[in-house]
Amino acid sequence: MTGAELSVQYRGDLSSCNYDCGYCPFAKRLDSAALTAQDRISLTRFVDWCEHSSFSLRILFTPWGEALVRKHYRDAFVRLSHLEHVLELGIQTNLSRAPSWLASGRRDNINLWCTYHPSQTTRARFLRRIEQLMHLGIGFSVGMVALREDYTEILAMRRILDELAPSANKPIYLWLNAYDVRSADYYAPEDIAMLAAVDPHFVYNVKPNPSLGADCRAGHSAISVNAQGDVRPCHFVQRSLGNLYDGSFAKQLSRQTCPKAQCECYIGYALRRDLPFAAPLTRRNLPRQSV
Repeated sequence: MTGAELSVQYRGDLSSCNYDCGYCPFAKRLDSAALTAQDRISLTRFVDWCEHSSFSLRILFTPWGEALVRKHYRDAFVRLSHLEHVLELGIQTNLSRAPSWLASGRRDNINLWCTYHPSQTTRARFLRRIEQLMHLGIGFSVGMVALREDYTEILAMRRILDELAPSANKPIYLWLNAYDVRSADYYAPEDIAMLAAVDPHFVYNVKPNPSLGADCRAGHSAISVNAQGDVRPCHFVQRSLGNLYDGSFAKQLSRQTCPKAQCECYIGYALRRDLPFAAPLTRRNLPRQSV
């Protein structure tokens, strides 16, 4: 497998966030000093492995909560960005931490998922962070949870990002996540049509296609890794593939079909080979046009 591409989703020990969104189980949770110290050790071990890996890597950090408020995540991110065999590097962040620290990173392989939470910050403050990323030349997309009370903000953000696009020299993708804790009638047909006009991929999130038997990269050219280095095909398929650090996972990589009835999350269905659109792991350069 030397030189082969491998997409890696890493999730460490922490499960905390500095925001307190009402729908989120990690809202305003604090991790203990001991757990934070352990997470730092786990993350350093992962970065060390990446540094010496023979794979060409596409890495997405998928923490429970907000990780970039932690210095060890910022340091790890910058260090990984400078590795020539790291082709893509991403993380989901609420941008509560000013992105100036990225000035010491390599810019061409970074793409941030920047999530705007209207209940937690102002539009003006969030957009200042976006403009900082543009000034630094850092790749990014913007995302929101499609809450009914935020429809006005979603439309406003779409309009503003369109206005910023010429300065960014490319369209700025606004992705929408369906509200998880919803009733069956939460989205009226006209709501779905409006939201799909903002994000054409929203329909795959709110009404996921069947996944069972789908051709997928998970477990073949894509893996999920936890803090202990345990490897699984993806975050949603818990079949063990061995361990990252003893190398046992590499012998288990093989082409498989999806065992799940449905895949409702982008970090899952982005790995499918049968979708009618490109779905980069870091949401890098996703097209805005309809699919």
